Amino acid sequence: MADKRRFELFAAYLKGSFPSARRVYDVAGGMGRLNQELTKAGFEALTFDVRVKRLPVPFAERRLTLEEPCACDLVVGMHPDGATSVIVAYAARHRIPFSIVPCCSDNGMSYKPWMRHLAAAAAEAGFMVEEGSLPMPGRSRVLTGRPR
Repeated sequence: MADKRRFELFAAYLKGSFPSARRVYDVAGGMGRLNQELTKAGFEALTFDVRVKRLPVPFAERRLTLEEPCACDLVVGMHPDGATSVIVAYAARHRIPFSIVPCCSDNGMSYKPWMRHLAAAAAEAGFMVEEGSLPMPGRSRVLTGRPR
């Protein structure tokens, strides 16, 4: 069972890591629970997901694509499943930072090789990459990229 505090913990991590960021895209954000916590932390968040049933938060009922106009300071994903690579590519295209908590790969790799792959892809795309973790059980490793 996933830690129910994961959204609150990730929002606090982002606030500490990106104190000047204001506008955040929450990619593959499900019902919008991370959006709620980001808003509580002082961010303006927009969640991208195809869910119809969701919380009353700013929500784009679609997948984030690389062509989406960029109106954010930071793009994030909490266990974004198949959107993980898109987050890194979107951040690279628009030269904005990203922060993700991957849970599973979108290309069939196991977890540790997937994390190494994401870090290498981000570094190759021109990001300074750092890894952190959230104080919770389960998939809690945070991969953050900041444009060089």
